[in-house]
Amino acid sequence: MNHFGKIAAAAVLALGAGTVSANADACSGHSHDTGTAVGAVGGGLIGGLATHSVVGGLGGAVVGGLAGNAISRSNDCNHHARRVSYVDKYGHRHYYYR
Repeated sequence: MNHFGKIAAAAVLALGAGTVSANADACSGHSHDTGTAVGAVGGGLIGGLATHSVVGGLGGAVVGGLAGNAISRSNDCNHHARRVSYVDKYGHRHYYYR
């Protein structure tokens, strides 16, 4: 249990350092703090449990935070649809997402 406490503390420190770059992007304007946090915690747990060391947990948290941020940005930009409309020859407005 002592190692788990050290790993958790290292993950929290890495999470604090990793969320600095989780600012809003240009495609949607949303913040990606949640994806960064989930990635950092998951990476810290996996890295710490796989290596049985605090350094492994810290490294896993940093890599997981960066990966979580990148995945969150990619998903947000790929799913950001624009609502477009047009008027047909009968004067009816139609909406669709592009």
